[in-house]
Amino acid sequence: MPSFSHRFDPTSLREYDIRGVVGKTLSGEDAFAIGRVFGSIVSRKGGAKVAVGYDGRLSSPMLEERLVAGLMASGMEVIRIGCAPTPMLYFAAYHFGTDGAVMVTGSHNPPDYNGFKSMIGKKPFFGTDIQNLGKMAAEGDVVEEAQGSSRQEDIAEDYVARLMQDYDGGERKLKVVWDPGNGSGAEITKTLAARLPGEHFVINGEIDGNFPAHHPDPTVAKNLEQIIAEVAKRGADLGIAFDGDADRIGIVDDQGNIFFGDQLMVVLARDVLKNKPGATIIADVKASQVLFDEIAKAGGTPMMWKTGHSLIKSKMAETGAPLAGEMSGHIFFADKWYGFDDAPYSAVRLLGIVARMSEKLSAVRDAMPKVINTPELRFDCAEDRKFKVVAEVKDRLAAEGAKVQDVDGVRVLTDDGWWLLRASNTQAVLVARAEAKTEEGLERLKAGIARQLEASGLAAPDFSGENAGH
Repeated sequence: MPSFSHRFDPTSLREYDIRGVVGKTLSGEDAFAIGRVFGSIVSRKGGAKVAVGYDGRLSSPMLEERLVAGLMASGMEVIRIGCAPTPMLYFAAYHFGTDGAVMVTGSHNPPDYNGFKSMIGKKPFFGTDIQNLGKMAAEGDVVEEAQGSSRQEDIAEDYVARLMQDYDGGERKLKVVWDPGNGSGAEITKTLAARLPGEHFVINGEIDGNFPAHHPDPTVAKNLEQIIAEVAKRGADLGIAFDGDADRIGIVDDQGNIFFGDQLMVVLARDVLKNKPGATIIADVKASQVLFDEIAKAGGTPMMWKTGHSLIKSKMAETGAPLAGEMSGHIFFADKWYGFDDAPYSAVRLLGIVARMSEKLSAVRDAMPKVINTPELRFDCAEDRKFKVVAEVKDRLAAEGAKVQDVDGVRVLTDDGWWLLRASNTQAVLVARAEAKTEEGLERLKAGIARQLEASGLAAPDFSGENAGH
């Protein structure tokens, strides 16, 4: 037997990260093993330096400590940035020129969850990389034990200074409410709010892994009720919310309307395209057709791509796109920035745009073409069945001569609008969404989804959106 060998709970090795319930499917031993194997991968690529950060969850300091021990046992020089938002760790990788980076974070999951997001060099570490890490751990396939080193570095000031460098607002002084949701972006939010022009109000600005105010997922409407009330109370121009590790953003306009990910992307894309006409702008397959149409109208080249932050980052690098976004609130700027998903940076860019506008954000939303859509609908489907169901649906649609985009699952275009069915890469669920010009059209699209699911032996989802989320 090799001197080191470790088996992970198979449910923890996900498509984009390693994630589980602490004490059940994720432990300190897992964290050490991740460090030991990831450090070995970096070492074999000729690297020696890894940045590490952790979020505000109660289990994060323990997991970070064990992770660092594993990295050091593989001979790594570890730069520890402490409790921080995930994008600040990505920034650290560029700032210090590291060969890899690992963030301990449960993102927007419940408090008892935690996990690890990684990058190797400047690229996302996901998919087969994660499966390979599990295999290497089980086989004890690691470099010889060595004595690495670790040191603490506080880069909050450098990160905020770099964020502020790209603020480009006009004369208009905004009134802004921020809600970092007691997540690890809270301290950065307060620092940013103190430096940006205008009036700023921060709620839930203390890092607290119990998330006492609400669950830190700004794509779920009930988690935005508090910020909507605060925007109304303050007469604010907009509200900005982050998820638990501040790599996803949620926006509320001056009227308290939720500005969904694809609507936010319309505003950001129009601005980027002024200086980069013809540029490719990427959005995931769940985004509204309005977004793709508006990108084209603004002189850009819209590209629909697969859902998943690692997949989007890789496609951006391949196409040279200056901007990309997902419905889930991951926004990626490669225009003046580094191409990773960064909610505080996206907030700074949006505030610059709004401060240059003569109209209110609600007026921009009101001027967008009106469509009616379902939320993202998620419903259980066995792991070994979910991709097969999508394949069956695709075959039937082909036989019917339907117009289908199959970049990620099936997105079916009809005279009414479109509907989508795809398998989640991270859970045993199928995801559906539909968008139409009229209520009657939406009902026909929902019936189309239900018919296809029933043909594959599944019940139709609850179209009321009770299971909505990301």
